[in-house]
Amino acid sequence: MSRAGPRRPGPVLWLLAVAGFGLLLAPALVVGVVSFSSGAFLSFPPPGFSLRWYAALLANQDIRAALATSGMLALMVAVVSLLIGTPAAYAIARLRFPGRGLVAGVLAAPLLLPTLVLGLALLLALQPMKLVATWPGLVLAHCTLAVPFAVRIMTAAIAAVPDELEAAARTLGASPLRAVVRVTLPLAAPGLFAAAALAFLVSFDETVISLFLVGPRLTTLPVELFRYAENRNDPLIAALAMVLIVIALAIVLIVERAAGLTRSLSKD
Repeated sequence: MSRAGPRRPGPVLWLLAVAGFGLLLAPALVVGVVSFSSGAFLSFPPPGFSLRWYAALLANQDIRAALATSGMLALMVAVVSLLIGTPAAYAIARLRFPGRGLVAGVLAAPLLLPTLVLGLALLLALQPMKLVATWPGLVLAHCTLAVPFAVRIMTAAIAAVPDELEAAARTLGASPLRAVVRVTLPLAAPGLFAAAALAFLVSFDETVISLFLVGPRLTTLPVELFRYAENRNDPLIAALAMVLIVIALAIVLIVERAAGLTRSLSKD
């Protein structure tokens, strides 16, 4: 008896899928159209089309400085998240010890808290140590959100590497650490790359926690966007939003092309 092949989606499923994608993409499309507006105020549809607000964006010194700060901060958060998350992920994926599930739960706990509560708690904790509006304070705060994502992805990537390969390396004389560094981590490199990219995006896009911890001389791009939107109502906001969307999309596509972000996130 021949096995039936996979069923093709029907027209109703296609219609629902198109409607779902349209609902998700509609805000970005509206922002993209408004970012090319020739008008002086946010309006849809725009009165005309122009690149004037992208030129104004490039000429805005505060936004350029905030972009550089966010990029550097996100890069540091990605590195620190891997340094912390990779050993934790290896312990969860490979080792068997009492409280293993508790450790995994504690590492994921920041994702369960509202970012408003987390931001206030970090402000109260970092203020006595004089780490508010400092690079170490921002890196530490952003890592509270980025590390859980890195641990989740790296746990799946390490668990997908067969234990027998490490055992074979040890029987050939490699130390446990050398077996991990020379065998497990290279095979888990796609997950490592995906974890770094996701940690970068989490930090680059973080707004609520940053609002509690930035200062007049150290601010991030999302906070600068928020402050700009409080005082002005012109399409430069839409142009900046499109820049953020393009940066995030470019990173996701590069990681998907190089390492397979979808596969890294979907592994059990």
